[in-house]
Amino acid sequence: MKNRRGMLLAVLCIANLLAAASPAWAMEWKDLSARDQKLLRPLQQKWDSLPPARQERLRRGAERWQTLTPEQRQRVRQRLQRWRKLTPEQRQAIRERFQRFRQLPPDVQERIRQERERFRSLPPEERERLRQRWRNMTPEQRRRWRARHLQRIRAYRRSR
Repeated sequence: MKNRRGMLLAVLCIANLLAAASPAWAMEWKDLSARDQKLLRPLQQKWDSLPPARQERLRRGAERWQTLTPEQRQRVRQRLQRWRKLTPEQRQAIRERFQRFRQLPPDVQERIRQERERFRSLPPEERERLRQRWRNMTPEQRRRWRARHLQRIRAYRRSR
């Protein structure tokens, strides 16, 4: 009896591991909700050829879109337009910066988010003044600024 339970437990563990390791199953277009189909219609012809993980990300994005306010949707559209205007090199640089950000500890990510919000809360004239100041810095001045800023982040982490 004990041996059967042990064997059953082992089989269940292996099944769980295999299920976790295997890719998600592709979702057929007809299985999407009518709302998701409407939002994802531009992808209908190539839907079946998309990897299952991409299908899932797109489906979740469509669901998330439904929860946005009109103002939030407008901001998303504007950001998408800006993204489309970027060169492939600029897009890649942004992706790499985002990956570096994701690798930071959560408390450092939070501190960076707070700093970003603080910057965004400044009056437009002040933000532009700071941007111009950054543009006018030499590469060496920028490197020193980043080093000082990194020191502040590290000090913040130690104080927590």
